[in-house]
Amino acid sequence: MASSVLKIIDGSVMEGGGQILRMSTAFSCLTGRPITLNNIRQGRSKPGLRPQHLTGFQMMAEVCRGEISGASVGSTEITLKPSSIQAGTFRADTGTAGSVALLLQVALPCTLFAPGPIKMTFTGGTNAEMAPQIDYITLVLKPMLERFGVKFDCEIKKRGYYPKGGGEVVISTRPVEQLNPVELMDRGEVVRITGMAFVAGVLPFHIAKRMSQAATDVLRGEYPGIDIRIQPKQERREDAVGTGSGIVIIAETSTGCLFAGSALGKKGVQAEEVGRSAGESLRQSLAHGGCVDENLQDQLIIFMALASGVSRVLSGPLTMHTKTAIYIAELLTEAKFKVTPAGDSSSSEIIECTGIGLQNKA
Repeated sequence: MASSVLKIIDGSVMEGGGQILRMSTAFSCLTGRPITLNNIRQGRSKPGLRPQHLTGFQMMAEVCRGEISGASVGSTEITLKPSSIQAGTFRADTGTAGSVALLLQVALPCTLFAPGPIKMTFTGGTNAEMAPQIDYITLVLKPMLERFGVKFDCEIKKRGYYPKGGGEVVISTRPVEQLNPVELMDRGEVVRITGMAFVAGVLPFHIAKRMSQAATDVLRGEYPGIDIRIQPKQERREDAVGTGSGIVIIAETSTGCLFAGSALGKKGVQAEEVGRSAGESLRQSLAHGGCVDENLQDQLIIFMALASGVSRVLSGPLTMHTKTAIYIAELLTEAKFKVTPAGDSSSSEIIECTGIGLQNKA
């Protein structure tokens, strides 16, 4: 399947941001195909690579023993010529509060096809804006990826918040021979809602309690009779860098589907508003009747593309991130996607993919 022909990718299309870089880099490492990505983040206020994008790109070049060019902050064109994925220990530090969850997004699929275990230490923001919180990775993404046969451990050593960053997360992965296809077509009924409202640094504990109560009030009216437990938590000083607050809520269904709602505290925003925002976020994730929420929707695409056989996922309306992920998957592999309306009265859609059945030949 690997091709030595350089593939040129326009980084300004569709979502037009860091996701195109992450997806393209991952598929290049996995298939061995060299890529040049131009017009990187062209429409953003600060076009080109930001520190967190550069960190992820350089890390993946190290993992796949690749040759790179254009790797500098602000660069709008980069080239990666991958070799073979290697096992071992790696570190990636954004030097900012850039999301470690997004670093994981580019790294995880590649580590599964290494010749042996990989241990990665990511330093940056663990609970950042415009990205899944690290708790989403441990509470939703990890158990859902187990359906593909993916096994990895995620240890949160220290949380890091904007603007300092400094959080540390250690990911340990074990290789697979091949990924299984998945069938996520039955949402089931919500059976429990759990979560955590946290404060760190100089913020008082009552903020966490207020966020928790506000989120509970939102969800109690929507799901009467369902067990709702959102625990307030004060992070220990030694377990976090900087000051921050937030809330992550998880809904589990009778068929094992997982959905999340979350929000981060901001200066000038009342704790109750943050809690209500998270509760409403979860309510909206559940309203469309699909089996995955918006964050999981696009993160599953690369695993569906790599799996052997046909995967089917019932989801809500496709986000631009998901449409972009499908576009890049079909551009760089032979995976074939088909999206059709669910056919009922909901806004759900069915994402079907015939994967390439990538094999770990290491």
